Amino acid sequence: MKRILLFTCLSLFAFHFSLHAKRDQWPDGSAMDAWFQDTTKVNVASLGKQYLVTDYGVKNDSTLLQTEAIQAVIDKASAQGGGVVVIPKGTFLSAALFFKPGTHLCVQPGATLKAIDAIKYYPVLQTRIEGETRQYFSAFINADGLDGFTICGGGTIDGNGLRFWEEFWVRRVFNPQCTNVDAMRYRLVYISNCKNVTVQDVRLVNSPFWTNHLYRCDHVRYLSCYIWSPTSGIGAYGDKSHGGPSTDALDIDFCHDVMVNDCYMSVNDDAVVLKGGKGTWADQKPENGPNTRILVQNCRYGVVHGCLTVGSESLHSSNVVLRNIEFQKAHRVLWLKMRPDTPQHYEYIRLENLRGTCGSFLVVKPWTQFFAPGDRPDMPVSRAHDVVIQDVDVQCDNFFDVSLSDKYQLSRFSFLDSHVKDKKKAFDKQLITETTVRKLVIE
Repeated sequence: MKRILLFTCLSLFAFHFSLHAKRDQWPDGSAMDAWFQDTTKVNVASLGKQYLVTDYGVKNDSTLLQTEAIQAVIDKASAQGGGVVVIPKGTFLSAALFFKPGTHLCVQPGATLKAIDAIKYYPVLQTRIEGETRQYFSAFINADGLDGFTICGGGTIDGNGLRFWEEFWVRRVFNPQCTNVDAMRYRLVYISNCKNVTVQDVRLVNSPFWTNHLYRCDHVRYLSCYIWSPTSGIGAYGDKSHGGPSTDALDIDFCHDVMVNDCYMSVNDDAVVLKGGKGTWADQKPENGPNTRILVQNCRYGVVHGCLTVGSESLHSSNVVLRNIEFQKAHRVLWLKMRPDTPQHYEYIRLENLRGTCGSFLVVKPWTQFFAPGDRPDMPVSRAHDVVIQDVDVQCDNFFDVSLSDKYQLSRFSFLDSHVKDKKKAFDKQLITETTVRKLVIE
């Protein structure tokens, strides 16, 4: 009897271990590092001395622009060996802030760090924007070359974007070809060349442009954040049908080892976006590069254009997992933007345990907005392959929104163990080479 009980326990343990091991593998079969299992929040007390800004000359006055005073606290903390710059309850108005080695940002509950809505206060510098390294405006919160940078506290970082959104839609009436760069807007948070970063428990709202932008970073965690911009009510000349334009929740640009856990995202563009470079020769430029080992899990979505979008400025993205997700009113869930002027390679992407309602679930189409093909005789054909969609229960207008092109090849997509209510009923496994279908119910 004891042997039977022992065998049963060992069998259950082995079964549990096998499920755990399977769950913690990347789509290419490689092991997922233990780092991705650690969703422990950073304890602000462990980050060093706390510099309450109001103790250093910053006034609790929402009408007073205090960029220099707040920056002085950041500089002082760094010069004294590092510590936490603390924003207390109240609203504090500032322009671009630049965090230095050893410093962190804590926006306490009830506190709002608010951006001034005039572009003249945001310096033009060498930065990264829309798949290019170029001169452009800084973000509101900037961190470059830091190890261990943390944003925390439970308060709000407010981009104050209304003026920029309205101006964008006015420009679009005057010039329908107006680009994001032409519109001259700052991002909310830009973190570049950093490692061991945590952004947790904060409200990141009302960005004039992209809300969060990571460039050449690794081991970055977004934990329990609320990321929001309006998705309607903004426009020009009485047309209020628009939202805050191009306010992506999180743009991941040439990064590896990134985890987004337990976040809420509702923005007037894509939610989690993989970028990395654009242009006919983009793969030959050292400032561009791949995204790999990206985990998005346990998140909830309101209105977004795409829950997970690869492109439009993406070169090579691999080992990407979207799991344990709920969405409502998402326009699309997985969107592969295939850019004709850029050599792109998307591989080993897995979606599992997804629930909700959406317009389209899977979208694979050419992306031709503002593209400029160059003359390259050896231009590689783009590819998307080894994409797995499993254990989804969704209601959608179009589950399978896929178009073919001579500019890209699609292969080895799998649709497993899923239940779909699909108005369009356009699923066609013949469109993708080596499609695998198992226990897929479409009604």
